[in-house]
Amino acid sequence: MDHYINDVVTRGAAEALEDGSAATEAHHLLLAIAAHQGTAAHRVLTAARLGRQEIRQALDREFEHSLSAVGVSLTAYDLPKPSRDTGNPPKPGASARLAVERGFAAATGKKDLRPAHLLLGILETEIGTVPRALALAGVDRAGLMARVRETLEREQW
Repeated sequence: MDHYINDVVTRGAAEALEDGSAATEAHHLLLAIAAHQGTAAHRVLTAARLGRQEIRQALDREFEHSLSAVGVSLTAYDLPKPSRDTGNPPKPGASARLAVERGFAAATGKKDLRPAHLLLGILETEIGTVPRALALAGVDRAGLMARVRETLEREQW
């Protein structure tokens, strides 16, 4: 499990760099989980038609929607490309730290921790980028969380 968490955090940091973000947030971890094949968490996302590309599109829609809420249209402005400065690796952001904490709390103990617990920790976020993006994509977050919990009861990995 430690290897999996490290891999997701590393992949999440790469996603953050791609976004030009100084912090790795929960949505970066979600993208990393979607890219990490062979786990129950990946299978749950795939069954819900939430591959990495679909999640990226949902996040892009959420970004555009958030901008439009404050009167900014992406088509009206030529936004600069994200800076992918690799001089300083992204630090864990608040939403990522909370998602990991919730994932650990969902397990009965460290030795029982599985990849799907981390996915559950991300999905349990009530406010923020992930729930807004999933809502805009028409994803039933509560239903998805229920499938993750069912999977945790059935599978080890």
